[in-house]
Amino acid sequence: MFTPSRLLLTAFAGSLLMGTAARAETTLERVKQRGQLVCGTSTGIAGFSLADGQGNWTGLDVDVCRALAAAIFDDPNKIKFVPLASKDRLTALQTGEIDVLPRTTTWTLSRDAGQGLNFTAVNYYDGQGFQVRAKSGIKSVKELDGASICTVQGTTNELNLADYFRVNKMKYEVVAFQGIDETVKAYESGRCDAISTDISQLVSYRLKMADAAEHVLLPEIISKEPIGPYVRQGDDEWFDIVRWTVFAMINAEELGVTQANLAEMLKSENPEVRRLLGVEGNFGTGLGLTQDWIARIVRHVGNYGESYERNLGSKSRINLPRGLNNLWSKGGIQFAPPVR
Repeated sequence: MFTPSRLLLTAFAGSLLMGTAARAETTLERVKQRGQLVCGTSTGIAGFSLADGQGNWTGLDVDVCRALAAAIFDDPNKIKFVPLASKDRLTALQTGEIDVLPRTTTWTLSRDAGQGLNFTAVNYYDGQGFQVRAKSGIKSVKELDGASICTVQGTTNELNLADYFRVNKMKYEVVAFQGIDETVKAYESGRCDAISTDISQLVSYRLKMADAAEHVLLPEIISKEPIGPYVRQGDDEWFDIVRWTVFAMINAEELGVTQANLAEMLKSENPEVRRLLGVEGNFGTGLGLTQDWIARIVRHVGNYGESYERNLGSKSRINLPRGLNNLWSKGGIQFAPPVR
């Protein structure tokens, strides 16, 4: 039975715990105190996250990191990039080694609900495909019964292969490697009959092959691969910052706000544009950011379309049509809620 003194002690202890929780440092506070964002990347996927010989990172996923740094610091270069293999990427986020993981990681139920992580927003809609040697004469995945297939360990690609071949009552041998570079080299050396991963990666890695013309993509796409940044669960403010950074870039494209016309758009009478750029209303305070946080993103990084074109589209060596990644108003499914 509780005595009055024990009740008082229990209440006091509870208040201490609540005070400790209330004082817990948020991710945004840690990032600001550190003076830089720590961002998880791939070990090198052209178009998404790739470092050159001088250590300069570029890519669609890298631009998410740069947009976050721009929103927080008004400086897109206040970032430490941490290259991660597929098998290590989620653990690095779970343990706090990185602040955010915008690293070609598919949105799935198990990752979103069972690993202490939250998916924020889709910055690229992809799907798993197959590449074979042209001289093989193979025209369809259905002709790969009994084939050996190279893929990357610790990815949804392994699981998708198992599902697809099981459903179609086909046999196959999986040849899995830790990273995409090893996987591509193994395929090129003849270790397997086909290579299977996301279409965007197949297209980008063909550019690095000795003779791209010797390899062809098969027509089937066997999965849905919505990819985008993950954060740790338990910090709603940081979740919203990352999610709305992606949405801000998409909305900027839809409203025609670009790096080149930003100064002009800051004078716009369009209420949607004025809200987006912080001229009207205040939609940064609730995120712990400044009123002009989206204007900072556009100034330093650009809108979603600009990022896509220079990293994956017509202004890149990959030259991958946008397809599903076009805006919803242009035949794609890229869509962002309004800033209101």
